[in-house]
Amino acid sequence: MIRTTLAALLTLLVFATPAQAQQADSSLLTVQRIYGSSEFKSQSFGPARWLGDGSSYTTLEQARDTRGQNLVRYDTERGARQVLIAARQFIPQGDSVPLTVEEYAWSPDTSMLLIFTNSRPVWRLNTRGDYWVLERATGRLWQLGGEAAKPSTLMFAKFAPDGRRVAYVRENNLYVEDLTSGNITPLTTDGSRTLINGTFDWVYEEELMNYYADGWRWSPDGRSIAYWQLDADQVKDFSLINNTDSLYSRVTPVQYPKAGEANSAARVGVVSTSGGATRWLEIPGDPRNHYIARMDWAANSNEVVLQRLNRLQNTNEVMLGDVRSGKVRTILSERDSTWVDLVDDLAWLQGGKSFTWVSERDGWNHVYIVSRDGKSIRLVTRGDHDVSKVVGADEKTGWLYYIASPDQPSQRYLYRARLDGKGKPERLSPRADSGTHEYDRAPSFRYALETYSSFGNPPVIRLVRLPGHQVIRTLVDNATLRRRVTTLRRGTAEFFSIPAENGARMPAYLMKPADFDSTRKYPLLFHVYGGPGSSTVKDSWGGYYLWHLMLTQQGYLVASVDNHGTPAPLGRRWRKAVYGQLGVVETRDQATAARALGGRPYVDTGRIGIWGWSYGGFMSLNVLFRHPDLYRTGVVVSPVTHWSLYDNVYTERFNGLPDQNDAGYDRGSPLTYVNGLRGNLLLVHGSGDDNVHYQNSEVLINALVAANKPFTMMTYPNRTHCICQGRNTQQHLFELITRYLDQHLKGAAPISPPAERAAAGGR
Repeated sequence: MIRTTLAALLTLLVFATPAQAQQADSSLLTVQRIYGSSEFKSQSFGPARWLGDGSSYTTLEQARDTRGQNLVRYDTERGARQVLIAARQFIPQGDSVPLTVEEYAWSPDTSMLLIFTNSRPVWRLNTRGDYWVLERATGRLWQLGGEAAKPSTLMFAKFAPDGRRVAYVRENNLYVEDLTSGNITPLTTDGSRTLINGTFDWVYEEELMNYYADGWRWSPDGRSIAYWQLDADQVKDFSLINNTDSLYSRVTPVQYPKAGEANSAARVGVVSTSGGATRWLEIPGDPRNHYIARMDWAANSNEVVLQRLNRLQNTNEVMLGDVRSGKVRTILSERDSTWVDLVDDLAWLQGGKSFTWVSERDGWNHVYIVSRDGKSIRLVTRGDHDVSKVVGADEKTGWLYYIASPDQPSQRYLYRARLDGKGKPERLSPRADSGTHEYDRAPSFRYALETYSSFGNPPVIRLVRLPGHQVIRTLVDNATLRRRVTTLRRGTAEFFSIPAENGARMPAYLMKPADFDSTRKYPLLFHVYGGPGSSTVKDSWGGYYLWHLMLTQQGYLVASVDNHGTPAPLGRRWRKAVYGQLGVVETRDQATAARALGGRPYVDTGRIGIWGWSYGGFMSLNVLFRHPDLYRTGVVVSPVTHWSLYDNVYTERFNGLPDQNDAGYDRGSPLTYVNGLRGNLLLVHGSGDDNVHYQNSEVLINALVAANKPFTMMTYPNRTHCICQGRNTQQHLFELITRYLDQHLKGAAPISPPAERAAAGGR
């Protein structure tokens, strides 16, 4: 018996696969450890809600003695803990299992709790579900919607300002439910698949609402509700084909307006909460040729404030609409020769006499204060740097709080500046904590929940006292995760910049193996996104850090570079250089970066690869096709291959209308350059992708076949843009990519550098 066990052990040691060998060493990562287990899962916290002025807050905590969660109140300053609602109180009558509380909201007097659970997606977000109300005094728990409501069909339920009613959307209609009597009043009755009240169609939710598709607002006095209505009867369907979930294929139509195609007609109306006719605002122009991108009450119950974009999205008009007459007037217009950005930070000051506004009108993203009539516009933040986010304006003390990083574009810090625009701004985030800081501030501005992380260092969540930023206590330290990460075999990560052709400094990072030897030659893999929606060069935890770290453990260099057009805080000129030519400037920038890093003596210029997802897939195709002398291998996931195939709101914002910029659409498309492919290409897409349609890859496949170009393809049936549905999907995907890189980049036979090939007369 002993001899048999010893023989088996010797066999395992001799014939163990690399993955098995790595699992025996806790300092080495595997795809299974990263994506197939919860070993590196971050601690959860919240959702947290401030109570009153912020002197206390509530959060959810796992109950120790039963399944479910307790809702707990903490005194902000002293830390005294009180269980307000025990997990057992979340058990509906006749059931034995507590509700899973996904989100919650307090009534204004905190006597009742609104609970969101059992959520399901409408488009890409889980915005529909079940809503319950729990009355604290009696412990009564009941479900909203009445007997007519099907499971998981209520959306965006909110307490009225008086706390005695809740309004919500159900199947594209608005309702108000009285919490005392249980009476339900329909405010709209015409909702259908194409007539949408109080919520949005696919493209509004995805591209205009910043992933928050709540389409209605209580008036401050609780007597009215303002809401969007979208008429999508002219929006064409794109069909998603499901071939695997039944014997015969099933078609799912998605209303999806592609570039140049018809939009929904949007309008805003106001209706009494007791029911009756809607008063529609008289917004001029063709409702299909503009977007009502923002709407809220204008610091009173008589007017609403709108942000209206034209179809080209180069003009944003701030409008006030009178809810009695329906008349609308424009008080401010923001214009740009490229596109304008929407303002999520509009906040009313002086009892509604002025409001905060964010604009790039001086070349940098800055905060202004605008009078209600729009005649006075005063700059608050100053200097050659961008404000990344407004945290809030504290009128009582005269300070504006905001996020910025004047010196390091990969980092984010909390600052404050005088609302009168005088004096110098103050950095509040600690100098010693370089990286990225996010804040959920209390209504009084005395406290904030700070989330802090840096590259390779998991987040900590701290309760801090403002403005001094003293830490009252640490709420999440991620000690277990931090310990596991610190035991991993890690090399250095270098943050730096690379000059673009026009001299602009492109933010970059480079990860090196732990046993890095500058006299050796290493394969180099770039990670790219490159589009207006996101930056990859961030001094923060998350993203693909662990997988990239795993690659460095296997002998790769891993780099990422933010090109022109990415939302790095480098000014308007940087971000808007790509207008009308998506894929052109960005590709040139990435090639410039590859040449720069390829000039380092330890980079094997014959083994440079690139990978990216979505816009990053689009970019990876472009550089692989247009610069085959630089890149040997590309891994492309869910790519856009021609912007005519993508949605109109996003595409037209950055590339203009197709019939006015046909050459620009083609010039930036990888389809134009497929003949340039000489390296290795792995193409991956989910067939159920409702964002970047599988059609993009099919069109590319046809072009590659016509050009007789070899490539490798992997389709994940019915997976959406995240390729994350189904057991083991993410692990399978990243094991696939890792194997491909091992075979076609790291393990590829070395080839001569471009200069040597040219000298020898080769291509």
